[in-house]
Amino acid sequence: MREHAQELRAAARRGRSADTAGGESDLLAKIAEMQEPDRAMAERIHAIIKSSAPALSPGTWYGMPAYAKDGNVVCFFQSAQKFKTRYATLGFSDQAKLDEGHLWPIAFALKKLTAVEAEMIAALVQKAMG
Repeated sequence: MREHAQELRAAARRGRSADTAGGESDLLAKIAEMQEPDRAMAERIHAIIKSSAPALSPGTWYGMPAYAKDGNVVCFFQSAQKFKTRYATLGFSDQAKLDEGHLWPIAFALKKLTAVEAEMIAALVQKAMG
């Protein structure tokens, strides 16, 4: 919550929407703070999202790398080290258009990012955009 409050203050100073606080430079700074292997995964995810969904705006959200459309966060990356879990997470907000019936996944565990996972992420992000 502290990081989100800082993002909101920074957004107000910059004159940006609170949901897209920080921009790409802040996102890249958050990625640079990560330890391996999360840093490498976050860098690859950033590249995948930039190429497969260029309409999404990079930024930070609660201190995590995030991507927004029209000021609303669509997806984000959670570092395993930050949350002391055994895997990193690629998550999607309620703004993501991933609906399939009455039940669908909104978060995906990542232990390793191969070409197969990269392809799946690109497809998920494109679908999330609608």
